[in-house]
Amino acid sequence: MHSHARHRHSSADGAATKETKGLVLSGGWRYDLMEWYHETFSFRGKLWELRQRTVSLACLEVGDAVLDVGCGTGTLALEVARRVGSTGRVAGVDPGAEQIARARKKATRQRAPVEFQVGVIEQLPFPDQAFDAVLSTLMMHHLPAPLKRQGLAEIARVLKPRGRLVIADFTRKQERVSRAARFHAGGSSLQELASLVSAAGFSELETEEMRPVRFSAFPGAGFLRAFKC
Repeated sequence: MHSHARHRHSSADGAATKETKGLVLSGGWRYDLMEWYHETFSFRGKLWELRQRTVSLACLEVGDAVLDVGCGTGTLALEVARRVGSTGRVAGVDPGAEQIARARKKATRQRAPVEFQVGVIEQLPFPDQAFDAVLSTLMMHHLPAPLKRQGLAEIARVLKPRGRLVIADFTRKQERVSRAARFHAGGSSLQELASLVSAAGFSELETEEMRPVRFSAFPGAGFLRAFKC
């Protein structure tokens, strides 16, 4: 699912050029089409299940303020907006200008008041303690270790005390078997993520796994939930 990728970009809003050392995905509607193809013919609905489990682990309530870091084309953020209702606030940031443009079009079509903007995890464009929950799905494997540490520190900064962080990512390539071993996207080690999250000032870490599906290319996934100290 990385057919369109690069490592730096310019903001679609005409702001000063931003750069990141993480992978930047692009493609807009083409990315959504590719994801639909994988979900329908390769993953057997597991991406939908992964997103639903991410939202469930976040324990969202009506009125919550939620940030989706690495929001892509906005699919998860739009689902979150339905959960937190009209009194809630949902924001999504992604370094890919094409992804944000696509997310905004989807939000307009669905009349969802989600704040999508180009942004990088190492410098989140929000004030301290602005969110009740921060979500990150299928993007941590795009980041080198130093950037993960920097990004987690930023996430801790924008979370309220006792705010929830939920991370979901594919399993690592070396842990995959059968058809899933041929799936090209990277993955993360839950043990490594747990260590980084703990060092960033989070507590009460919980992890769980989503197992691969027989005769599917879905590589399996891991979830991590933690609370800001």
